Amino acid sequence: MSGNPYPLGLRLAGRRVVVVGGGAVATRRVPALLDAGANVFLVAPELTPALQAHVDAGRLHWAPRRFAPDDLDGAWLVQVAVDDPVAAASVSAAAAERRVFCVRADDRAAATAWTPAVTRHGPVTVAVLGGGDPRRAMTVRDAIRDLLGARKGPLLTPQVEQGSPVNTSGGRVALVGAGPGDPELITVKGWRLLTEADVVVADRLVPGLLLDELRPDVELVDASKIPYGPSKTQEEINRILVDRALAGKVVVRLKGGDPYVFGRGGEELLACAEAGVPVTVVPGVTSSIAAPAVAGIPVTHRAVAHEFTVVSGHVAPDSPASLVRWEALAGLRGTLVILMGLKNLAAITATLVAHGRPADTPAAVVQEATTGAQRVLRSTLGAVAADVVEAELRPPAVVVVGDVVDALRT
Repeated sequence: MSGNPYPLGLRLAGRRVVVVGGGAVATRRVPALLDAGANVFLVAPELTPALQAHVDAGRLHWAPRRFAPDDLDGAWLVQVAVDDPVAAASVSAAAAERRVFCVRADDRAAATAWTPAVTRHGPVTVAVLGGGDPRRAMTVRDAIRDLLGARKGPLLTPQVEQGSPVNTSGGRVALVGAGPGDPELITVKGWRLLTEADVVVADRLVPGLLLDELRPDVELVDASKIPYGPSKTQEEINRILVDRALAGKVVVRLKGGDPYVFGRGGEELLACAEAGVPVTVVPGVTSSIAAPAVAGIPVTHRAVAHEFTVVSGHVAPDSPASLVRWEALAGLRGTLVILMGLKNLAAITATLVAHGRPADTPAAVVQEATTGAQRVLRSTLGAVAADVVEAELRPPAVVVVGDVVDALRT
């Protein structure tokens, strides 16, 4: 039987889909079926660990045996993911008898449905059929993916959200973590939302190249230049987010690192929620882990550190405003990561030593991690504050204290 395939987008939510086979092909196909909301019934004597994890989590039903024709009763689709042509043919016959479309991993010519090469970009899903040639389909798919993924690409379109937002303006806010400094470390979802933004409210530590690639008509609000003190500045940022969203704008609050790691993202979310503005939170790569990593320092390492603690050092240890129990941190054996602590580093290190952390504990400071201006200083807890002054290191910088500083050095 010949003829061009008729493309369809199957809405499988709540519908029975049978997958026959528990190997590598099934491992690849099952996640998309689960993402579509399908009621997946898996038939296979054995499973890969990844499929077993889905079973253990209750995401699908598994029959630990060989296929039986009545497995297809009530099914809307069956995916045959076995390399035994006789077994696959028996599934095809049972599917044909019940008029259930059948995808065959072993023999595309014998299948009644093909799995296309797929790329997803937010709400857009592109499926490519290559006339029976999967390599051709993948080549075309990859070209389309590149066009969709280009920050200035010709295929970008405004996102249409499903459902009705709380406010009637259509505006919304996204709290997006931009990562530690390298513009390529923003998440795929993060930069996709940037391409859709009408307004971007950016922090000082946001990678500048991300802002350079915004559309010319985007309103850019430099949050670091908003006047007033810290509290008033945050109030003004909250007001801008809410006002622009209620005016129907797509607003991205772009923050260095992760929005919730000392980034006051929670305050901004609450302000939007109180005004009825829908919010999407996009986590970012936090410098507390990334900065040590790019300096060759794992925050945990087997037989060296089983814990790591991240604290803010922007308030001195002896300040009544400090919420950190530095004396308790001094008693920990794991890794201590200090953000925003360069100004108070001398007081912090002295406090840690005074409460029992050995002065010869390895320490390191990573300045402007993941950027071309990155600098790494290695020292000890007792000497690092003076070494930072001598080396003229400046913020933003991340301080790491613990044996992991020397864990990968040979």
